[in-house]
Amino acid sequence: MSATTDRHETAAARYFEAWNATEPEALKKAVAAAWTADGGYTDPLADVRGHEGVAAVIAAAHEQFPGFVFRPLGTVDGHHDTARFGWELVNEADGTAPVAGFDVVTLDEEGRIRQVLGFLDRVPTGV
Repeated sequence: MSATTDRHETAAARYFEAWNATEPEALKKAVAAAWTADGGYTDPLADVRGHEGVAAVIAAAHEQFPGFVFRPLGTVDGHHDTARFGWELVNEADGTAPVAGFDVVTLDEEGRIRQVLGFLDRVPTGV
């Protein structure tokens, strides 16, 4: 059993801020605040490193799902330099959530993301 800390919750909040940024400058700023310069993001559909790579993955998700936002599912659980949390991609118009997943992140000493390992639990057909 793990104890959640403010550090883990803050990192997750920055992560969601980045994933919900839609304007290019806001996205660039949010990714830089959340990830280390060489931080990575890996899930079944992507494997990137660095701010530009992470921002490109996020921008592609917004292109594929316009009008959707990422929101946390449940609480953030963490210990040491690792946190885990669930999320879903929600249609702002009707509240449906066709995509959901679970991420494990490792943090640096300042609480910025070094690596995300993402898992997709619910994905619409054809994605």
